[in-house]
Amino acid sequence: MTDNTLSIAEIEDADVNDVIALWRRCGSTRDWNNPAADIALARKEINSTILLGRDGNDLVASVLVGHDGHRGWVYYVTVDPDRRFKGYGRAIMDAAENWLRARGIEKLQLMVRGDNAKVHAFYQSIGYYDQDRVVFAKWLDGRAPTP
Repeated sequence: MTDNTLSIAEIEDADVNDVIALWRRCGSTRDWNNPAADIALARKEINSTILLGRDGNDLVASVLVGHDGHRGWVYYVTVDPDRRFKGYGRAIMDAAENWLRARGIEKLQLMVRGDNAKVHAFYQSIGYYDQDRVVFAKWLDGRAPTP
């Protein structure tokens, strides 16, 4: 699918290192998450994938999208910091929404850190709303809680 100059396709083997580099440039990685393992897990399952947005040959946007059979979720929504404000964020989110719709998923949820006002504003600008929920988490391998 194409949005003006942004072409969108699923990740391929040759893209993995470039995707990780994009995620790091965007500040989307965390010490406690292994991005290569996250990519491998998303690609392993039929209910998730990673969509990439390219402007020409340049990788400029990505989203890890999946569902649990009931709700859709997105992670690693990124736009190259040097390419922001060109509609790429909206285009990659539209692609994620369409991917979910094609699988019969009617609601998409996502988590944003409470102090990330710019990202809050972005999601609000494309029709998302705050559901005022509390998110609980637990590491199943016994690790201490992470922020």
